[in-house]
Amino acid sequence: MPELPEVETVKRGLQPVMEGEKIDYVEVNRPNLRWPFPENMAERLAGRTITLLRRRSKYLLADLDSGETLIIHLGMSGRMLIEHADTAHFHNGATIAQKHDHVVFHMEDSTRIAFNDARRFGAMDLTSTQSVEQHWLISKLGPEPLGNEFSESYLTNALQKKSAPIKTALLDQHIVAGLGNIYVCEVLFRTAISPKRKASNLSANRAGSLVPAIREVLSEAIHSGGSSLRDHRQTNGDLGYFQHNFAVYDREGEPCRNDCGSKIFRIVQSGRSSFYCPKCQR
Repeated sequence: MPELPEVETVKRGLQPVMEGEKIDYVEVNRPNLRWPFPENMAERLAGRTITLLRRRSKYLLADLDSGETLIIHLGMSGRMLIEHADTAHFHNGATIAQKHDHVVFHMEDSTRIAFNDARRFGAMDLTSTQSVEQHWLISKLGPEPLGNEFSESYLTNALQKKSAPIKTALLDQHIVAGLGNIYVCEVLFRTAISPKRKASNLSANRAGSLVPAIREVLSEAIHSGGSSLRDHRQTNGDLGYFQHNFAVYDREGEPCRNDCGSKIFRIVQSGRSSFYCPKCQR
């Protein structure tokens, strides 16, 4: 599942071809993805200008001059693929792209942008821009980890109320929006906190140390174009490369990069794999 850095990377790739641009028409090639598309979606998008393209947690939000916002979730395998008017194919191959192009945006300047989703776990919805924060997908999300509302005092107070392990608590989208399994593992390694430690038992100093580490890891991942483990690609078809910087994630049995003499362990927490160094992380 794409996490915040992957979605932010996609947003930045789409901004030059979508933000401030008019949609000529939209092809909707199936009735649904994870759930049915909104009624008359193609007609509601046609002729509209995208005034702002932004991200909230793992969702792309395209504000339209009609007063509506298109919400896009990439799901497990969703990609936004760009074909410019002066090229004959997508960057990563037209044949592969067209097979799973479920929604295609034809922009007024002849740029073609396809939502390609082989597994069909993605989703789209249309809602009022004025009330988008009250949409059921958005309304219960916590603060953005790169925003000002996400502070050391906020996180310390939030974790004091959680009896779950810190790994599980940080994956709770009500506490902080956009964090996923990969980056939580990496953050806990950088802060020397065991994923098994009870969230409410962390001292204020250790809980507070998570905030700059979260921002640091996410910023580095965004700069690297995200992590490509299976499906994620940037809008130009390139793979992200932050996976080459993993300290613990998906490194079970490999030596700890702190040269502590231990190896990386894997445990399962709430159905997700947690990777950590049992010597460095307490």
